Amino acid sequence: MSQIEKQAAAARSASKRLAIASAEQKNESLQAIARALRHRKSRILEQNREDLAAGEKGGLSTALMDRLKLTEQRLETMAAGLEVLTRLPDPVGEVLEVTDGEKNLRIEKIRVPLGVVGMIFEARPNVTVDASGLTLKSGNAVILRGSSSALCSNSVLVDVIREALADTSLPPEAVQLVTDPGRETVRELITCKGWIDVVIPRGGPGLIRRVVREATVPVLETGAGNCHIYVDRTADPGMAGNIVTNAKTDRPGVCNATETLLVHRDWAEKHLSKLCEELTLQQVEIRGCSRTRRVFPRAVPATATDWETEYLERVLAVKVVDSLGEAMDHIDRYGTGHSEAIITEDDAAARRFLQGVDAAAVYHNASTRFTDGSQFGMGAEIGISTQKLHARGPMGLQELTSHKYRIHGTGQIR
Repeated sequence: MSQIEKQAAAARSASKRLAIASAEQKNESLQAIARALRHRKSRILEQNREDLAAGEKGGLSTALMDRLKLTEQRLETMAAGLEVLTRLPDPVGEVLEVTDGEKNLRIEKIRVPLGVVGMIFEARPNVTVDASGLTLKSGNAVILRGSSSALCSNSVLVDVIREALADTSLPPEAVQLVTDPGRETVRELITCKGWIDVVIPRGGPGLIRRVVREATVPVLETGAGNCHIYVDRTADPGMAGNIVTNAKTDRPGVCNATETLLVHRDWAEKHLSKLCEELTLQQVEIRGCSRTRRVFPRAVPATATDWETEYLERVLAVKVVDSLGEAMDHIDRYGTGHSEAIITEDDAAARRFLQGVDAAAVYHNASTRFTDGSQFGMGAEIGISTQKLHARGPMGLQELTSHKYRIHGTGQIR
């Protein structure tokens, strides 16, 4: 039996105990982990500095370095997210429907855990804590396989989590870490059918494509974020400036950052030059169409590739369009189904956009940066799904459950 199979077997055994754990037991364990993160923060940050030094030496991109970095504030956010989870309802055992079947059978549809979750992710140690908290609360065990760039951070975080669980009623084996960073361990994990119930890849397009292509275990697919904001002809200039600047510059290296700005020609004539100037002052490189460059000559000429690129950097593609319909057509062609926004004072235009744009999250007069489990009241998220089966958008506790039918009879036979 390989190391992955041994870990999967231990996780499977732990998942049986988690499935029948009470909400109180799970909440006590999450609180213990939150306390441990705060108590061990110096140790965690020390190991994270090792990863950051190796990443800088290895030439990791600015976006990946930002995702990799832990600070006292980020650790506090992670711990606070676990505490938010304790205040959320336990999804396990929730009765979704009650119906009467044939011969007066009483049929209940109830939420149950998925079982064992395999989590494959890149350079984001916060995912270690978020995924552990969400799976524990939803009654699942988890096997984590992070990237080599975050191995020191992930190792210490899992050690802290398991140490905390050892003093609770939940088994430490519920959280496992694959410490071998080789590519073969990914293949083993995603083909561990019978031991692992679902795999969730969270990372770049290459990782996600590989997992979807090679997995024999069911995949909950997360996707890239080529997100758009469309500024309609009636958009308030001040609101548009604030939203676009936030969506591009707050954290450029995350999947809900906006990558393309579409602007109605009437609005562009009056306001686009000023907005581009403001973005340039925030060190954003503007890559514009020919109409954009007429009002903002310093823009770099955009190529066809720019419309389909998830930059994850301070780069923004800008295109002037003639109508809402043209903007929606552009999004339909180049969007990745993640997050799309319209800024407008026209309610009819907003309704048309919100109903017609096919994405996991669609916004009216708000930044795409809100597509996040914590911002949606989930406490945390295990990923953002851009697929349409089972889960879509930020995936929290409910998305980590399935259901089964519980049938009560009084001696009926068929």
